[in-house]
Amino acid sequence: MSGSGATDVRDLDDLRDLRDPGAVHRVVVLALDGVHPFELGIPQRIFGAADGRYEIRTCSVDGGPVRADSDFRITVEHGPEVLAEADTVVIPPVEQYPSDSTALTGPLADALARIRPGTRIVSICTGAFVLAAAGLLDGRRATTHWVLAERFMRLFPQVKLDPDVLFVDDGDILTSAGAGAGVDVCLHVVRRDHGAEMANHVARQCVVPPWREGGQAQYIEQPVPEASTAGTAATREWALGHLDLPLTLADLADHAQMSLRTFARRFRDEAGMSPGRWLTQQRVARARHLLESSDMPVDRIAGEVGFATAASLRQHLHAAIGVSPLAYRRTFQSTRQAY
Repeated sequence: MSGSGATDVRDLDDLRDLRDPGAVHRVVVLALDGVHPFELGIPQRIFGAADGRYEIRTCSVDGGPVRADSDFRITVEHGPEVLAEADTVVIPPVEQYPSDSTALTGPLADALARIRPGTRIVSICTGAFVLAAAGLLDGRRATTHWVLAERFMRLFPQVKLDPDVLFVDDGDILTSAGAGAGVDVCLHVVRRDHGAEMANHVARQCVVPPWREGGQAQYIEQPVPEASTAGTAATREWALGHLDLPLTLADLADHAQMSLRTFARRFRDEAGMSPGRWLTQQRVARARHLLESSDMPVDRIAGEVGFATAASLRQHLHAAIGVSPLAYRRTFQSTRQAY
């Protein structure tokens, strides 16, 4: 799973919220002038479906109404003082990043200064511009909407921008691409805090996929294929049902009844990555699910998901999220037991 999110979990503590499991996690959403109403509502919709695990509040920089990017204004219940009480702060996108300034001043800078050190911060789309201007992304990996990537890199060359992914998990700061990627990153936060079972429950409640494969590349504007052109979706679905087999590019191309070159090109166009990378991601994702939901031995899980050995599984899982299978299992089993 980690590939579409480009997660970079550096240690076990980053895999879940280690606060008192009985405590309600406080999420504060900072609404700025020109906010997109859809994205503003994502945190409430996703975290609010997690069976009372989160308390969500919305604030503005001065406690007053904010202008939406539509033809109405939004009244919020709180001022910036609630930012000091947050465990997680979410910054939704605005209509247009207000200027080419690379430093924040005024009420917005004052509001962000209220956030306690160590608080988890999540941005959606142009919210990454706010974090970068505040200096919070210096030297760190991040993403934003692909349309704005060139501008972002020009304004903030000190940020390691990856415009190809849906979101980036850099520990205490997570950044995401546009609109739907806000759903992806919030579901990822639920997964980090409470495991796959809760994230899947939330996804079902909201009628959204618990995880989207691929990155932003699949959404970048490009010529629409001719109607007669065969796609690779059916082959991807077939491969998911046969991950235990040693699938090769030739196997996938044969199933799709395409040449190797044509299949590889169309696969990348549709999935946003190479077939080999996609297969590895799906195997790691399936392994994570089995580690969380079963007591199956690691070597058996490796075979079930198509890795030749347990050592291969350990290598790929560590590359994806920075921990071993046993450490990952201990983390999420203790999470489930706590609830």
